[in-house]
Amino acid sequence: MDAGERGRFAVRRGRESDAEALVRIDSVAADGDDARRTDIRRWCGRGLAAVAEDASGPLGYCVVEYTFFEQGFLTMLMVAPAARGRGVGGRLLAEAAASCVTPKLFTSTNVSNQPMQRLLQRAGWSPAGLLHGLDEGDPELFYLCPPGLLPTGP
Repeated sequence: MDAGERGRFAVRRGRESDAEALVRIDSVAADGDDARRTDIRRWCGRGLAAVAEDASGPLGYCVVEYTFFEQGFLTMLMVAPAARGRGVGGRLLAEAAASCVTPKLFTSTNVSNQPMQRLLQRAGWSPAGLLHGLDEGDPELFYLCPPGLLPTGP
């Protein structure tokens, strides 16, 4: 695959029929986490997932929900290991921002998740807080999307 082909993929709204393919690329779900599998099916069934795909199939997905203080929250962003480094995460972040219907969009990641922190920093997201106690010994970092990336932004 040449460099031009590496970057060719589309992002579209997920469908219920995407759930099993997303389970296969989600390392947590693929390792047998039934709760994550249930979440993926629910997200796909409700049209909450955005899916990045190329001719080979899904490369990654993200989910925006509105249960975080009535603001948008990027609940999940997952890129298949084989698709990392191709711009999939950045495109999914952009899709999450473009689809957000509230004035603010937040997300969070564990302190140990350095790749996600780098992705968010490259995309201009700002640190918004730190929460201890969710995962023992691995605090959760919260980030805020730049307002200019949101449809409701300035």
